[in-house]
Amino acid sequence: MACNVSGGVTTLFFSVLMLGLMSGWSEAQKDVPAMYIFGDSLVDVGNNNHLKLSLAKANFPHNGVDFPGKKPTGRFSNGKNPADFLAEKVGLVTSPPYLSLRKSNNSKAFLTGVSFASGGAGIFDGTDAVYRQSIPLTQQVDYYSVVYQGVVQQLGSAGAQQHLSKSVFAIVIGSNDLLGYFKSGSELPKKNTPQQYVDHMILTLKLLLKRMHNLGARKYVVAGIGMIGCCPAQRNQNKTGNGECNEEANHWSLKYNEGLKSMLQGLKLELKDISYSYFDAYTAFLNFIQKPATYGFKEVKSACCGLGDLKAQVPCVPIASYCSNRNDHLFWDLYHPTEAAARFLVDLIFEGSKEQVFPMNLKQLIAV
Repeated sequence: MACNVSGGVTTLFFSVLMLGLMSGWSEAQKDVPAMYIFGDSLVDVGNNNHLKLSLAKANFPHNGVDFPGKKPTGRFSNGKNPADFLAEKVGLVTSPPYLSLRKSNNSKAFLTGVSFASGGAGIFDGTDAVYRQSIPLTQQVDYYSVVYQGVVQQLGSAGAQQHLSKSVFAIVIGSNDLLGYFKSGSELPKKNTPQQYVDHMILTLKLLLKRMHNLGARKYVVAGIGMIGCCPAQRNQNKTGNGECNEEANHWSLKYNEGLKSMLQGLKLELKDISYSYFDAYTAFLNFIQKPATYGFKEVKSACCGLGDLKAQVPCVPIASYCSNRNDHLFWDLYHPTEAAARFLVDLIFEGSKEQVFPMNLKQLIAV
């Protein structure tokens, strides 16, 4: 009898616990009904798997070695990437790749969010010259306009506006544009000074954010560019030969971020019904590199997966080797953070201070 009572109490406890968890999940979904992701390989969850010509793919080992099921999914990571952690924070499943939904023509699938992010993509068209095929931001917004029509079809015009006004629109892009400018042999410096190029990036992004606003977007999470000059690929290409960062690339990452932050402040004055969180990714990576032990990192220069100096001469392909201690590496491959680093980044986005996420973090943005 005692065992039965104990079993009943245990069952009751877990029932209450599950109800509480389900209630919290439900409340989170009410707060954020959907998340729409725009960006590059940092947040691609598999769109490039559907691009036949693309060389920017991660649907092969050793990618995904720590992902549930231990299979590569198209994420440029050993496990989950920032898009996955963002979804977890707001109580949603990861937004599926748009190209995986397009053929089904199922508008209901659009209601909890969609990812348009694509490895190799940039703010400008043509940043994928090396990779042959990606979905530039202009095309991603085009695809979102199709999703918008599907949401209107499902909920009606007023219902769609209410739904989208509570949804989160995350934009993580720009690194490929700058990397392309500073790539050896690039023709871009002959056409524009770095300042002209950065200014044009910001103006182009502003126009696309306004277009998204016309299609119902009201809450934006916009990430600045990280310390791209310190990724293993850039360190490896540095002519000093000491594995030092490319300081020119870092300098213009900072200049872009300053312009981006200023542009968002101006956009808020112009479009009074928007709210946004600007994430200072540059300072986050600077802290990782300068104070690695604080975050549990031991290796911040070399990639975990690859071959050659800094494991950055050959990318993370099946013939490459990968480290066993993924959690103490900042970089998974030539360009992308490990799952451990991605988790830290999203923790900052969600509840970081005003110095890290301006003028409010994601948690505060959701409450607006």
